[in-house]
Amino acid sequence: RTARAAHTATVLPSGQVLVAGGMADGGGSLASAELYDPLRNTVESVSAMAERRIDHTTTLLRDGRVLIAGGYNGEYLASLEIFDPVTRRFQPAGPLTEGRSGHTATLLPDGHVLFVGGVGRGWTFLASAEVYDPATGRAVPVGSLSVPRESHTATLLADGRILIVGGHAGRRQTMEVYASAEVFSPRSRRFESAGTLVTPRHKHDAIRLADGGVLVIGGADRTDRNYYATTELYDPRTAIFDRGPAMANRRYKIAGTSVLLPDGDILVTSGARAAELLDITTWAFREVPGRLPDAYRFAAAATLRGGDVLITGGYSDANQNTAGMWRFRQ
Repeated sequence: RTARAAHTATVLPSGQVLVAGGMADGGGSLASAELYDPLRNTVESVSAMAERRIDHTTTLLRDGRVLIAGGYNGEYLASLEIFDPVTRRFQPAGPLTEGRSGHTATLLPDGHVLFVGGVGRGWTFLASAEVYDPATGRAVPVGSLSVPRESHTATLLADGRILIVGGHAGRRQTMEVYASAEVFSPRSRRFESAGTLVTPRHKHDAIRLADGGVLVIGGADRTDRNYYATTELYDPRTAIFDRGPAMANRRYKIAGTSVLLPDGDILVTSGARAAELLDITTWAFREVPGRLPDAYRFAAAATLRGGDVLITGGYSDANQNTAGMWRFRQ
C-alpha cells in the first residue's frame, strides 16, 4: 500500500510478513507498518511504530515477537520497539546504549541480539557493538570492531560465531571501503580478524550456504558507480575468501535480499530487473523467468512457508520508491 525503500520485511510465526518503516517516496522516513498474508495474498495496515525509521533493523525473537532497533529520522535513534503479533501493536523497549543506523542485527543462539557498527550522532561511523537481552530488556556494550563499519554484512556461522564482512567508513570524499572481515565470538564477546576479501566492497549481501560456507554477493566501490557482478566464497575453517561464480547482472544496495532455498540453491532477488539463481550443483548462476519492472535497490525479501520468496519495495533507477510486491514461486 505504501511505497517504501530501506525498510524491513520479517516473517512472523503465523506465516504473515511484517513490513515496517523505510524511506518515503520523495524523502523522509516512515513509521507505518503493514502485514502481508501469503494465503490470502492481501496487505493490511497495522498500528504505526512510535518512531519514523529508515535503515533500522528487525529481528524475529524466539518468542515470536519482532525487535525493531535504531535507524534514522533526522536523528540517529537508540530507541527500540517490539511488535507483538497477537495484539498487532508496537511497544517501547530498550534502549540501545547509543543511537545507530545502517548497523546489523543478528539473533544469537542463546536468544540475545547482537548489534554491530553503523552510523551514530554527528554522522560518526561506529566500531562499537552491543548485545540486547530480550528477557531483561537491556542492551550492554561488547567488544569493538577493528575499524568503524556501515553497509557491512553480518552472518551467523554454523559454530555460533558471527562473520562481519566489508562495509565502509567516511563520507564520499574520504570514504574507505573495506576488504577486511572480522568474527565475533559470543563466548569471549570479542572480535577477531577473519581474513580479507579479494575485492573491497560495501552495500553487498552475504548468506550462509548449506555446507557452512558464506557467499558474499555483489556490492560496490567507493564511488558507487562501479558495482559488481562478482561473488566470493568464505571458508570458516581456513578464514580464506576465494572468487565465486559471477552473476549475469551487477548489483548493489542488496543486503538481506538473497535467500537460501530449501534445496540449497541461492536466489538473489534485487538490484537488477532479473533475479538470479545459483545452482549449487553446477556452481553457476542463471536468470529466473520473469522480470521486475525496475532494478529496485534497498528492497527487502522474506522466505515464506513452503519456500516461496516475497520481494517488497525498493527504489528505481529514477529514484522513485515502489509499493510493489513480487513472489518467486519454487
